[in-house]
Amino acid sequence: MKVLDFHDFNPEDRFEFSFSGAFNYQADRQEELAPFLQALESHADGWMPDVASGKRQRKYTRAAVWKALEEKRGEKSASIGLYRTEWPPVDMTLRLSFPPRTPCLRVSLGVQPLSMFSEVERCRSFTELVRAWALRHPVSYASAHSMADDELAGAPYYGRDEEISLRDGFDKIYEVCWLNVFGPKLVETVGRERMLSTPAHRVEELPDGSVLLVLWPTAADFASDESRVAQARAHAHLRPDLAFDTILRTLRERSAALAPVEPNFHPELAPLLSRVVDRAPIHERQRKIAELNAFRPPEPEEWLPVALPSNVENPERVLSYYGDLAESLVAALHTKVPSIFDATPESLTDLDFYFWRENFPERYERDLIDEHTAPALGAFLGGMLVRRLGGTWVPRQKLEESQVRIGERVWLPFLRARRYMQSRQSLLDYSLTQYFKEAERYRP
Repeated sequence: MKVLDFHDFNPEDRFEFSFSGAFNYQADRQEELAPFLQALESHADGWMPDVASGKRQRKYTRAAVWKALEEKRGEKSASIGLYRTEWPPVDMTLRLSFPPRTPCLRVSLGVQPLSMFSEVERCRSFTELVRAWALRHPVSYASAHSMADDELAGAPYYGRDEEISLRDGFDKIYEVCWLNVFGPKLVETVGRERMLSTPAHRVEELPDGSVLLVLWPTAADFASDESRVAQARAHAHLRPDLAFDTILRTLRERSAALAPVEPNFHPELAPLLSRVVDRAPIHERQRKIAELNAFRPPEPEEWLPVALPSNVENPERVLSYYGDLAESLVAALHTKVPSIFDATPESLTDLDFYFWRENFPERYERDLIDEHTAPALGAFLGGMLVRRLGGTWVPRQKLEESQVRIGERVWLPFLRARRYMQSRQSLLDYSLTQYFKEAERYRP
């Protein structure tokens, strides 16, 4: 069965939840986890996993969960995945830790899109799920929030060194998320009376002394100004050493950074730039869209108004060499860029994106690029101009002077390829896609 993957859909903000609670490893495993699964089955409104994954995937049943945990049981831990085969995609991990580690039950959950949690009833049901888990498996801290906003806030380290963060955990109020469970130790650090008087949508003391706090009725509108004001009030209340105005200003800046920006890319590069945007972290996407909206590559200069005469003794041998170079590129990249076999304008965009995604010019040895990759690209690009635009090769002894005549202009594909392969930014400034489109305009 095929489970849904976040990468199969347009990149969107998603709902993220993390939970780490106490776990009685000495109890019967099924008896210990049955209430956990019962709460999940009762409250996962619209996003209940339907696949349990251990060494293989099975349709979700409790028996499938027990089997997956048995398959994935290691000396110190057991970890399984829970997913969906129908929209919305869900990525949930259940991990159990055993001695000599501290026994605990950890859950990480992602649901895409975040807009799933724009309904009050679904958010209330999720809150009841967390409450049930926290009652059964007391936590030191748990939270649910927008993934993008969490990233902007610096979670999970919040500016701390990773080692220190792992050692200390959430040892003070670094952030107030849409939903929070503050463990007894953190409650006492803040002050129980102060914690329980926090201005928020829901504040509930649990029997073990932890406090469940929900900022706002729904999670999806976290970036609205009303929600940000509520978040700032709660944060300033729990951290009286921080100024409300300062917190609110920071939150509003985060909302502005996440506000949707309409793509308005250079028309010839839109298919490429939209894919570049899709690779940006969710919290940086809108800034990246705005940046690429303003991006205008330089006009191609790798052409001449008049052809330099061919100065090679055996043109056929040179053209055969160009063909070998182009074939070497196809052989090297056909599994990573399958469309290269087709040698279409779209395959040039695929190549542009592949080299950009891999940061090829800055990851690989310069000698390899200058002596092999760039010449092979130049030959492939020149071959495209010949086959697709009716061009004619004018070979030269110096590779970068070799030309393709199209109408009244001659084009220098090897020179373009060298400039293209200088840096990651040059892959956009000197894209193969734009060069082909420019040459196409001069086709007779």
